[in-house]
Amino acid sequence: MLEQIAPDLWHMETGIQAAGIPLTARMTVVRFGNGKLWIHSPVRFGPEVRDQIAALGEVAWIVAPNRAHHMFMAKCKQAFPDAQLYGAPGLDRKRRDIADLHTLQDTIEPEWADDLEQVVVRGMPIINEVMWFHKASATLIATDVLQCWCGDLDWRAGTYARLTGVRGHLDVPRTVRLATRDKPAAAASAKAVLAWPFTRKITAHNAIVERDAHALVARAFARFGH
Repeated sequence: MLEQIAPDLWHMETGIQAAGIPLTARMTVVRFGNGKLWIHSPVRFGPEVRDQIAALGEVAWIVAPNRAHHMFMAKCKQAFPDAQLYGAPGLDRKRRDIADLHTLQDTIEPEWADDLEQVVVRGMPIINEVMWFHKASATLIATDVLQCWCGDLDWRAGTYARLTGVRGHLDVPRTVRLATRDKPAAAASAKAVLAWPFTRKITAHNAIVERDAHALVARAFARFGH
């Protein structure tokens, strides 16, 4: 079920498997000031969660924030058929089966601008992640570029987290660093993200960072030499 993080901000974690590694994935739901809902990185959910979301407001937008987090977008659209679909740059070419998929740009959608700020993280085209700042809750909403895997983990997940450098602390995973083709572009994007006054960081896998989030993100983004 959804759990509330802050006013007008909820999340849901569910177990998935990726390359044989058991892990969790997180969906984030934001309610805008006009009462409409924005769903980030949808996960698989059943009728109870569908009803829980519907009770919060009208689902107007469903967002796939990078080129990897799109598996359950179509299922989410089935649950909320009136919602508009938005995807990271390049996802429309990867998922030609998804009709009416709008591509996220450097400029945020006008209907979102009162509640969110947006940065497309450049320099890593295989990922093309988009990050957001939820103004009302001072929360950075990201996906894979920043990760922090804490707590009890299956040995396979724990091994993967250690190998990628995100076991027990927030960092840019080694996999993402290897996928970065233009460090100055990534550094410029990081600088834009760090201009936001966020105090909380939501990651798509495992931990939500509630303390010292801005300083920890700045330390992680130093990988790009900003």
